[in-house]
Amino acid sequence: MEDETTTEMYRARTDALTTDVGEGRPVVFAHGTLMDRTMFAPQLEAVKDDYRAVAYDLRARTDRYAQGYDLRDLTDDCAALLDGIGEESAVVAGMSMGGFMALRFALAYPDRVDGLVLIDSMAAPHTADEQEIYGELVEPLEGSHDPNPRELAESVTGYLFGETTREENPDLVESWVDRWATYPGAAVYHELHSWLDRPDVTDRLSEIDVPVLIVHGEEDPSIDPSRAEPMLEEFPDAEMVVVPEAGHTSNLERPEPVNDAITSFLDERF
Repeated sequence: MEDETTTEMYRARTDALTTDVGEGRPVVFAHGTLMDRTMFAPQLEAVKDDYRAVAYDLRARTDRYAQGYDLRDLTDDCAALLDGIGEESAVVAGMSMGGFMALRFALAYPDRVDGLVLIDSMAAPHTADEQEIYGELVEPLEGSHDPNPRELAESVTGYLFGETTREENPDLVESWVDRWATYPGAAVYHELHSWLDRPDVTDRLSEIDVPVLIVHGEEDPSIDPSRAEPMLEEFPDAEMVVVPEAGHTSNLERPEPVNDAITSFLDERF
């Protein structure tokens, strides 16, 4: 019942959980772990003149963070969100965890997906070693409603941002550390565990017969671009853009080339 109630929130409180701008074909943006819908501000600005651009907060950034959930629940949330904004289908753009969700959304709700944009994401699972490292990182946060320790927030910047950004734009990094240090520990714990042991869906990508754009930071320290490239061979219709001097949050670190890639993709394919 809890999951149904939580998913219903995306229909009943859609306006409280989204930034919704522009008119036209809908493009829905789903963020990655530790991030929130504001990470897509540059993309919403770039596409709002020609498309309806909607960025939303996934569960961990809401008041429903303390219940365990998985990517199947997040796909149902996305379907409920489409109901809430009154759209039958959309181009779904997901960054990292948002991309893990977007792939599964396309498989579970094929009639509701017009296209995919996968930003610093992949179809393959994380390795056993990575699962162990990430699991140990958030283990102290289990059940905690206190804010994350700032030391922990600072320690994960190397996973989220590329080397160039950490060196040349420390203010951007610091602004997100400030935000991460306000999150309840349990929110981060359940967010990470929603995807940590996910199965591989590479062998099902051929079922996703819509245009796909893969965007990836060249300096992504968490998911190397080489781990996204195999998707190109599996999707029926996909292209990939590698963004120089960008890390795991490439759309935030280098918005101009990412915006160019996304707007070109949308304009040419839709």
